Order: sequence, then C-alpha cells, then structure tokens
Amino acid sequence: MTELHDADRARQERLLFERFSQDRDPRLREQLVERYLPLARQLARRYQRPEEPLDDLLQVASLGLVKAVDRFDCTRQVAFSSYAVPTILGEIKRHFRDRTWAVRVPRDLQELALKADRLVSDLTRELHRAPTVTELAERLEVSEEQVLEALEAAGAYRATSFDAPRGAEAEPGETLADSVGGEEEGFDQAEDRATLDQLMGSLTPREREVLRLRFEEDLTQAEIGARIGVSQMQVSRLIRQAVARLRLAAQADPARD
Repeated sequence: MTELHDADRARQERLLFERFSQDRDPRLREQLVERYLPLARQLARRYQRPEEPLDDLLQVASLGLVKAVDRFDCTRQVAFSSYAVPTILGEIKRHFRDRTWAVRVPRDLQELALKADRLVSDLTRELHRAPTVTELAERLEVSEEQVLEALEAAGAYRATSFDAPRGAEAEPGETLADSVGGEEEGFDQAEDRATLDQLMGSLTPREREVLRLRFEEDLTQAEIGARIGVSQMQVSRLIRQAVARLRLAAQADPARD
C-alpha cells in the first residue's frame, strides 16, 4: 500500500514538473517548493551551529530549493530529491564560504576549515577525546601542515568584539579593549632625549649649562646671567650659538635628524 502511495506521489510530482517546465507558472513553483520544504529544513539543521542562526540557514536552504525547482530537467530519469540535495547543500556551503567569515580567507582554505571543523566534532564523539592533527590529516587526505593552516584560519570565522570580557583571570568589568595598546608618547620622548644627549656632546660645558638652565629649569636670560656671572646679552649669544651648533651636528649625521 505504501509503495502504491509513493508511486502515485511521484507521478503527481512529475506531472507538476512537466506543467511547470512548460508554463513556468509561479503557482506551480510554489506548490513544488512547499512539497520539498521539509527536505530543505532537514539539510539546514544538519549545518546548524551555535554561532549561526537557524533562521538564516533555513532561508539559504529555501533559496537553494527554489533554484533546484527552476533548474530541474524533468525529462531526465532522475528523482528531484537527488538533484535538489546537492543544489541546496551547495547554496548552504556558499553561504558559509562567502558571507560568514569576518576576515577574507582563500576559498579552498575556507572549505577545508569547514570540513575540519565538522570532522573534529565527529571524531571527538567517535574517539571520546579530541583528535590529533595526524588523525585529521588522514581522514581529510591532506597534509598535517594544511590541517594546521585550516584550523588557524577557522579563527577568522567570527570577529570578537572589543567589548567582550577578557577572561576568567581578568578583573571584573575588564574587556578586550583594555588589553589593546594605544599610542604612547613616552617612547617618542625617550628617543628624542637619547638623540639630544648624543648631540649635546658637540657643545662646550658652558653651552650645555646655559641650555639646561634655560630649558630644564626655565630661568630667564637675566637669571641665567646672574647665576653664571655674565650679562644677559652674553647669555642670549650663548643660546643662539649652542642651538646653531646642535643644528649643524644633526645635519652632519642624517641618522640623528
């Protein structure tokens, strides 16, 4: 009785496909799509992951089903399901490959990363432990280096938010953004100071002292003159002379400029 029912259903579907291939009636297409929506849902659930909403996969699988209905050649002696399954799976894999990676990764590496991810889950259940790289390479029929590259590339599948917690060892409230380095002006100042210390070697002791009093202690020229026993005019001349000497020393050595 079941066989007769299945044969009758197959004849009805073939008649629908024949009529649709001739008329391309949207109503016939809708009927055919509705008949095979359970198949699309089943394939979508097969690829469901925690980070991928099932609704998105169902939409992708349904789109693949519509494409399969539109492209199916009913004159060939092939069951529609045999044609629809690879078409729907191809659409789902294309979705994973092109739309869900946070960082652009070569297509062949994306496909290998997806295969490796599924195989890790399968072998973990089978072996009751995490599989080794060698075991993954043997099953995938690729080199261990390719497996390592694929596993590393899998890290590009999802970007991590800077607002995400740093981890169990971090202080409460700390996020990944707190561990990202920023611009540190102190490094430039340290480099400038090291360069200046080398250039100061080209000055006389008196010139170095005048510059120290002027730019470190921030004394006026009159105060510097009183401190070292010279006139304000002489202090001004010493400062101009020292600065000119420093500029010449820096120009003589481009690495210090």
